[in-house]
Amino acid sequence: MRGRQAEEAPISAVETIPLAAWRGPFAVGEERPVTALESGKVLFFPKLEFPLAGAYGELLADDFAPAARKNISYDPASGVVKGAAAGDRHMPLLRRMMGEFSDAALRFVTELCPRYAAGIARGRASYRPVEIAGRHYSPRKDDRLLHVDAFPSTPTRGRRILRLFCNVNPAGEPRLWHLGRPFAALAEAFWPRLPPPMPATAWLLAALGVTRGRRSRYDQLMLALHDRVKQDASFQAEGIVAQIAFPAGSSWLCFTDAVVHAALAGQYALEQTFYLDLGAMADPERAPLRVLERLAGRRLS
Repeated sequence: MRGRQAEEAPISAVETIPLAAWRGPFAVGEERPVTALESGKVLFFPKLEFPLAGAYGELLADDFAPAARKNISYDPASGVVKGAAAGDRHMPLLRRMMGEFSDAALRFVTELCPRYAAGIARGRASYRPVEIAGRHYSPRKDDRLLHVDAFPSTPTRGRRILRLFCNVNPAGEPRLWHLGRPFAALAEAFWPRLPPPMPATAWLLAALGVTRGRRSRYDQLMLALHDRVKQDASFQAEGIVAQIAFPAGSSWLCFTDAVVHAALAGQYALEQTFYLDLGAMADPERAPLRVLERLAGRRLS
């Protein structure tokens, strides 16, 4: 790693909560996880394991994902699995495993943070059997580079991106992340370099079916921020403030639209994406939408 050596993740970046069950009620209470999440921390659950036991153990093979793909996706609304190189024997097993994980993730998050339940929508889940390290991607698609999440084909129009990850590595290998500076500082530093939103382009992409709905000004700015951060070699060299190795059998949760992160190494993980309305937050002013609106001096949704 170039530049300043990353330190182990400081307490200010990670909130450790020793929950081991996927169902509540949870003794931790709601205020602690909500406050930590909305302040830009990663919630780390070192004992929260999603075991792939029995027949599910057959899915712990990296040839279930084609070489050109990073992950296998599951749509909980339709039950459709995409990106899997699985035959007739394993496809139903893969679909059932991902469905069970997606359901467990939704229940866990809404019982851990009940105030979010009314404003949360479940996006796709993913299974990531491929080792991150050693693969080659274009800079925009390389998640080994520090970035915040913004999805090109799925505009959020200001909704938060909340994601739950589980390391299911059968060999006990950790999943390594780097963490960067707080979102507000990142946005202020890169703001002068972000191109102005182009509503006509957003309308055209939606009309052509390239995006699932029209990108707001916020979506365009977040995509530009995502790209500029990844393309900035100086920031990538100097912007790492912490690293954390998530052990096998652990889980973690964070708002990835605000937590500056990079996934450097690891194999076999499950992930569930959620979209959260700002109105469900305890403090909506912490949302990236509000941060960018203060910089722009206007509404962006």
